Amino acid sequence: MRRATAADAEALVAFTADVLRNQDADEPDARTAAWTRDLVTGRHPTCSTDDFTVVEDLRIGAIVSALCLISQTWSLAGLPCRVGQVELVGTHPDYRGRGLVRQQFEIVHDWSRRRREHFQVIDGVPWFYRQFGYEPALELRGGGSIAVPPGLLAPVDVERYRVRPATEDDLGFIARIGAATAPRYLVTCVRDEPLWRYELRSHDALSMYRPELRIVEARDGTPLGFVAHLPRLVASTLWVLGCEMVTEDLYRAAAPSILHALQTAGEGFAGGDGGERCERLGFWFSAQHPFYQPLPAVRVEPPYVWHIRVPDLPGFLRHLAPLLERRLAASVHAGHTGTLRLSFYRDGLQLTFDHGRLAAVAHWTQPRDLLGVERGQLTGAPRAHGSFPDQTFLQLLFGYRSLAELEYAFPDCLTRSDAARSLLAELFPKCPSNVWALL
Repeated sequence: MRRATAADAEALVAFTADVLRNQDADEPDARTAAWTRDLVTGRHPTCSTDDFTVVEDLRIGAIVSALCLISQTWSLAGLPCRVGQVELVGTHPDYRGRGLVRQQFEIVHDWSRRRREHFQVIDGVPWFYRQFGYEPALELRGGGSIAVPPGLLAPVDVERYRVRPATEDDLGFIARIGAATAPRYLVTCVRDEPLWRYELRSHDALSMYRPELRIVEARDGTPLGFVAHLPRLVASTLWVLGCEMVTEDLYRAAAPSILHALQTAGEGFAGGDGGERCERLGFWFSAQHPFYQPLPAVRVEPPYVWHIRVPDLPGFLRHLAPLLERRLAASVHAGHTGTLRLSFYRDGLQLTFDHGRLAAVAHWTQPRDLLGVERGQLTGAPRAHGSFPDQTFLQLLFGYRSLAELEYAFPDCLTRSDAARSLLAELFPKCPSNVWALL
């Protein structure tokens, strides 16, 4: 087990394409191969072969297990968060069940710690990553889709709005509008102009994450927004990764032109995909996005989920202190002084507030010498104000679930009093997020 080197690049490309092929597929996945090549050849802004671990069977000189860490910056309510995304996790079938992935996770978790990253994430298979401290805690993809049979769209006044391919000259505009619309969400991925340049120019042509960036402009050439979509169909659907406009009213006004451009693109991809038709336009952004408002007959597409690990929860909450203090100041608990004790059953946290300021966050464990059986009743003893089993508090922290939803889903998610419930609900409300990760 070792860190990968440049000499491993093509072997890693072949390995990931083989082991991470589509379910039940007979052949390695060419798009996974192309994405891996982006990561190991220096095209990606933050990832190279140095960010991969490999397990090599020296008897046969072959990679039998590997994964990587992709560093990036996300924003949580405007607060920058350093994030390590673990990806391309795979082991050859003959070597599974030996703990190879666990050992590699320990290595990249240490890399992430050394990079002072606040948390790690993975877009991975269900359940598996819970073993390594991850919790499903943030909406991923999903949103909605609409059908595109012939004649769905009315004739478009192409002189009013045009949709054209983006160029290098558009990247500053795209970066500005992306930053300006990010506050709509709790969690987003931060991209400056160089990172948008990577999305525009640097992906391998076959990469599964290569977007096509398009500019929406007025008849005089004034840029009004951008739209990004995959350059191919997936199960007869053209998936849109993002759509942002300079003003809210333009989502409705420009929708016919945007939909016409998307349908035209989808039909073009259908012609190149062995006769597959473009039957739907899908949108990989939160259901709260304003582009949905003018769309006809939107079908809800259930989202998947980001798996998240926060290794230093007290430190992360201290990083989020400005957000928690803003929420407190805007609530009925403005100026609050007191402690909030949270139990995770094996351990916990204590948050100390002083006149509305988060004065301290520390590890806390409920004393073992408390008298009597816990009944969740009001008490003067140092018991928890709220209890969250396992890692479920992360669902509350990242706005994925409300406190009421967690209490409904988990009988052992308990709140001791109405006052504690109100305080927790104000500090950690449910909020939409929209993370298009840097891949």
